[in-house]
Amino acid sequence: MVFWMLICSASSVVAQVSVGVGVALPGVSIGINLPAYPELMPIPGYPVYYAPRLSVNLFFYDGLYWLYQNDYWYASSWYNGPWGLVEPYAVPLFILRVPVRYYRSPPVYFQGWRRDAPPRWDEHWGREWQQQRGEWNQWKHGAAPPPAPPPVYQRRYPEQRYPPVEQQQQLHDRNYRYQPRDPDVRQNIPQPGRERGEKRGQEREQERGQGRNK
Repeated sequence: MVFWMLICSASSVVAQVSVGVGVALPGVSIGINLPAYPELMPIPGYPVYYAPRLSVNLFFYDGLYWLYQNDYWYASSWYNGPWGLVEPYAVPLFILRVPVRYYRSPPVYFQGWRRDAPPRWDEHWGREWQQQRGEWNQWKHGAAPPPAPPPVYQRRYPEQRYPPVEQQQQLHDRNYRYQPRDPDVRQNIPQPGRERGEKRGQEREQERGQGRNK
């Protein structure tokens, strides 16, 4: 299963973000708490935003937030979760292509890698991953799609007013009209009557088979 719902920590925050040791299991906090909607800045030449003032690897792409922590990728439609675990095989290509310099808390193994190039995911995740996602860094620079608009309505919901999970989807549908275009992103959106990420492989291959040149 590509995407598991995880409950975010509700601990108090001293600085802009509180980070702890997370565990990648269903229903367990990943140990991160954002007290307010983060400042998001576009990455030049990429349809991706990053959070320059935070000390975590937080990005926004195609309608979802993406977080890299403790060697795992997570995604959420809200800036402070709940977060879902994303398999390495399902991380969107443009997230994988983000240069090292935009990781605000890079892991140790990023050291020595070019700051203007993406992380060496093929080396990190191995041959099997590379065989399935060998095209991950093959794209025409300057031909990226336009970035999705950030959900700025979430500024109205700081930590003290952050909505519970059962209200988040309703608020999101009411205030954010953008629909994701990337098939990898669409696989990580909750759909009635089915788990997130279910049928990922079949649907993703069908859709990406029509757009290998992106």
